Amino acid sequence: MPCVDISTNVNLDGVDADPIFSDVTKAVASIIGRPENLVMVLLKGSVAISFEGNKEPAAFAEIISMGGINSEVKRKLIFSIGTILQTKLSIPRTRFFLKVYDTTMAHKIAKL
Repeated sequence: MPCVDISTNVNLDGVDADPIFSDVTKAVASIIGRPENLVMVLLKGSVAISFEGNKEPAAFAEIISMGGINSEVKRKLIFSIGTILQTKLSIPRTRFFLKVYDTTMAHKIAKL
């Protein structure tokens, strides 16, 4: 079950978050290859974030998945989620950071 946890310094009061949840869910399911009903999305606004030394609109997201992650998938996730945040919340893609964690990789590394 992929879980996407998004934090932004943008105030979400009055923002219709449903399209963000829907778009991120669809993008993650499609890119990672999991059914939409197994994707969890968390969205937190008004988080104290400083990026590049200023507090302009920015976002940090973390994806945790059990498999399905490789470098091509990471690139697609960064582009897709960054584009959604840029379109829906006016956060430039250059002010978005994504951390990707595949829980199955730790098991593979531990066997080495």
